[in-house]
Amino acid sequence: MQADTTQRGADLLVRTLSCAGVTRIFGLSGNQIMPIFDACLDAGIEIVHTRHEGAAVFMAEAYAQLTGTVGVALVTAGGGLTNATGALFSARASDTPVLLLSGDSPQAQDGRGAFQELDQASITTPLTKLSFRAQTPSDLAEGITNALQTAQSGCPGPVHIALPFDLLRDACTHLIPEPPTTDRTAVPDITGITKALAQSTKPLILLGPSLTPTRAPGLHDALQHALQAPVLPMESPRGLNDPSLGDVRQAVDQADLIVSLAKRIDFTLGFGAGPARWIVAHADQAEIDRAAHNLGDRLIAGLSVAPAPLIDALLSFTGQPARNAWLSQVEALTTKRPDATQANDHITSDSLCMAVQQALTNHPGGIVISDGGEFGQWAQALTKTDARMINGISGVIGGGLPYGIAACAARPGVPVVVLSGDGSAGFHLSEFETAARAGLPVLMVIGNDCRWNAEHQIQLRDYGPDRLSNCDLSPARYDLAAAALGAHGEYVTSPADLAPALERALASGKPACVNVMIHGLPAPSGH
Repeated sequence: MQADTTQRGADLLVRTLSCAGVTRIFGLSGNQIMPIFDACLDAGIEIVHTRHEGAAVFMAEAYAQLTGTVGVALVTAGGGLTNATGALFSARASDTPVLLLSGDSPQAQDGRGAFQELDQASITTPLTKLSFRAQTPSDLAEGITNALQTAQSGCPGPVHIALPFDLLRDACTHLIPEPPTTDRTAVPDITGITKALAQSTKPLILLGPSLTPTRAPGLHDALQHALQAPVLPMESPRGLNDPSLGDVRQAVDQADLIVSLAKRIDFTLGFGAGPARWIVAHADQAEIDRAAHNLGDRLIAGLSVAPAPLIDALLSFTGQPARNAWLSQVEALTTKRPDATQANDHITSDSLCMAVQQALTNHPGGIVISDGGEFGQWAQALTKTDARMINGISGVIGGGLPYGIAACAARPGVPVVVLSGDGSAGFHLSEFETAARAGLPVLMVIGNDCRWNAEHQIQLRDYGPDRLSNCDLSPARYDLAAAALGAHGEYVTSPADLAPALERALASGKPACVNVMIHGLPAPSGH
């Protein structure tokens, strides 16, 4: 431990973060957190200064997923904290370790009607694994260390600490604690899982959002080889209708045993669709209880266990029977993709995504980020890169550009392409100024069909074409807006111009917006 008799509370907090390995914070300034901005100068922690608090949390979420660390977001009190909660909901649903730090009114003014006085923890507790208001210097040291540990342990997820201004400003002599560690020593008993797998002819292994190929590289193939069972990562709110998993519903319907690792048994799985027996392993006992409620007597075992030691044990197991035919059958089902629309004189949702995929072949190692909505489903189905991020199980949209900015920070020099509909693009378009100021060359490709297409499709399906209302958008020039904010802009209306525009944007070395006018299609169904 290190002692410093001249430090402020803010210095103690920031040095604790630095000792834990934090080098970058995504934040938006405000009165109550300026001591932290000042302390970061001496600690050498970079602040990526955003234009909206929600964007800061989205950036922290993406940064955590792409670096395997805790993403840190910093916002001010009152509206700053409340602006961050939508993105906090996203991080909770995607099982992403994020530390949200928020300024707060001074403790000395509690109950007196202080500026932006608010019981913040009561708002964030349902959205986090841990939420509290710091009361003492210990909360700025051991409290931060415990929060970082909590964010990463068990089922990972966001945590929140509210920081009273006077606690940050005043001098303290507290010690800086040792950085947190993650314990992977406990080895669970996997006999029940391996025995059930050995007796199964058509097993499936489902992985939750914290175990996707982007966040756990190599795990999919290693588990599939060790267990001789198809392994399916699931991170989409479309679940069994996820177009990036092809006809996954049919695979689930045919399985006789499903082993779920760190995946909630919820709406994404039809609350436990299909006739199979289930084994559910999850670090959160509440999720085991939920599985029991949804599955009834089809749940043959529920294990409250952290994924890391369980996976270590499963990977060391040998002796499963070969199931080559079943493996091939599930691969054929889950690699199905929608048929392309007929080529013509306009650009469609699918042809745009295929053009982006083709452009990325000239820029290997890229990251694709897909925002939500109908266009986002085409992006997820038709693009494939070394790493990807999607809007996640929460279904929250609009985080695409912040995700892309954080991806550029996490992996410098790697091409990052965000695919977004025009509806989603409007949430955080101003973050192009952040990207330009920070020198982070994210490319955003907007499929612009001049509507909220997901809701438009709902109206068509549920109410009929005579009841369409309030889902239209204008043919706005998002490219010009992005250019005014410091980005490279391209406007595309014809197929012949698309590939050159994408190439110019990728080669620009700047943040870029390619605004593509498309004929929007309903999302592919996934089966």
